Amino acid sequence: MEFIKYHAASNDYLVYTGALPFGLSSAEISRTCDRHRGLGADGILVPVLAPAEMPSVIIYNTDGSQAEKSGNGLRIFCRFLWDRGHVSAGEFQVRTAGGVVSCQVLDEGRSVAIHMGRAQFPDKDLPELTVEGRALQLNPVSMGNPHCVIFVQQPDELVARSLGPIIEHLEHFPNRTNVQFVQVIDRNNLEVRIWERGVGYTQSSGTSSCAAAAVSRRLGLVDPEVNVHMPGGVIQIVLDDDYEILMQGPVCRVGSYSLDPECLV
Repeated sequence: MEFIKYHAASNDYLVYTGALPFGLSSAEISRTCDRHRGLGADGILVPVLAPAEMPSVIIYNTDGSQAEKSGNGLRIFCRFLWDRGHVSAGEFQVRTAGGVVSCQVLDEGRSVAIHMGRAQFPDKDLPELTVEGRALQLNPVSMGNPHCVIFVQQPDELVARSLGPIIEHLEHFPNRTNVQFVQVIDRNNLEVRIWERGVGYTQSSGTSSCAAAAVSRRLGLVDPEVNVHMPGGVIQIVLDDDYEILMQGPVCRVGSYSLDPECLV
């Protein structure tokens, strides 16, 4: 099986370049994404391309589950489309399980901007919960996929790894959730650590950046233009008054890879 690997702010995906249907099981996807026994990645993107039709992408997490939407994955998919000549430098649309997004490749492919849609907030706020002895205010928001934003004094990897998997599986989130631990630096900058549903601790996330910025804006903590800082890099978020979000961030092509079936046994 043939793949091309890209990374977007250190969040890396394998783009499948073979014929459809994509034939890997959940267990085989996990093995392929394994950084010791496979090619290594935070997920797999499967293009669905047909003449005169909107390009679509199926997004797989490392555990083999499907994601409705991935900001970093979408930027990578857009760069792949641009590299292959499927799209031009103008604005185009991509279909995901979480909805249609408008995209544009910038800076000779090194950056991609995506209109991610509107952040959706629940009708009722969740009460403060105690998790592992810590009182936490959970702030759910949807970007076409579920998120839970938690404000902390100092986000770090240990907190994300210890609390993230517990919050991901709370009964409040029947489809599980992505979790963001957020520190407000100033009105234009957030520091974020992420536990990603179906993946685990991750270096960066596009939809998590959108979620963190949207909740922060709703609470009056930031201005409409926000830089979201993560270990993997910085993503720029712009929100309008209706919480429609424009996300822009980097993309880099890593290389082409061939998967030997032996590693799936």
